[in-house]
Amino acid sequence: MISRSQLHNSLVNDLYSKHPCEFYFIPSFGVLLSFLDLEFKHYTCRTEGWYIFMTEFELYFDLGKDHILDYANGYDHILFVVALCALYVFRDWKTLLILVTAFTIGHSITLALATLDIVKIKAELIEFLIPVTIFITAVSNIFRNEENLTPRHLQLNYFYALFFGLVHGLGFSNYLRSILGRDKSIITQLFAFNVGIELGQLIIVIIFLVAGLIVINMCGASRRDWKLIISSAIAGIALVLIKDKIFW
Repeated sequence: MISRSQLHNSLVNDLYSKHPCEFYFIPSFGVLLSFLDLEFKHYTCRTEGWYIFMTEFELYFDLGKDHILDYANGYDHILFVVALCALYVFRDWKTLLILVTAFTIGHSITLALATLDIVKIKAELIEFLIPVTIFITAVSNIFRNEENLTPRHLQLNYFYALFFGLVHGLGFSNYLRSILGRDKSIITQLFAFNVGIELGQLIIVIIFLVAGLIVINMCGASRRDWKLIISSAIAGIALVLIKDKIFW
């Protein structure tokens, strides 16, 4: 279990590594992270004559973005987003945008409800269900014709994105609540964290679509093979995660 001092040092070191400068903590602005009992809300730093001012919004925005892009510890969310994209190529970006929006709506709802303690579900159950959602999405891709997705198939994809997004939102909330601690006013933090997640999510989608463009259009691989390779690999990883997350 990480201590408060360790978490504080980790945050400061991370910020300092990105902006090597002197930090000036400004008191009487409230609380930056009440979990740490710090007596400041904003900080500024100065480097080479430039002043950088990070607000509370920017801090939680970065935390959200970095959380979903953390391939070492948060790769389960990355796998799900990639599984959602596996059936699509660059020219399908409009359909994919709707799909990602459905996922956004789903996880935004439960992120808010769980962070505000309106919904409470055991963390162990959520950690188990997340790889289950990844496995179901990946396996369903394998049995679909990516060249001829009917309206019914698209509706099923939207359902996966929306419903499974609810599960992933609960997972995001576990991380956010561990940072917020006893802070009672969390609307700004919640919104900023969610926006950060969305940016990270869009980055994942763009990287995947560009990779697909290179593999299919430039390297000559078939769209079907690309889908099968990606979906099969993700399904296999999800099975391992399911085994590791069994809690009974």
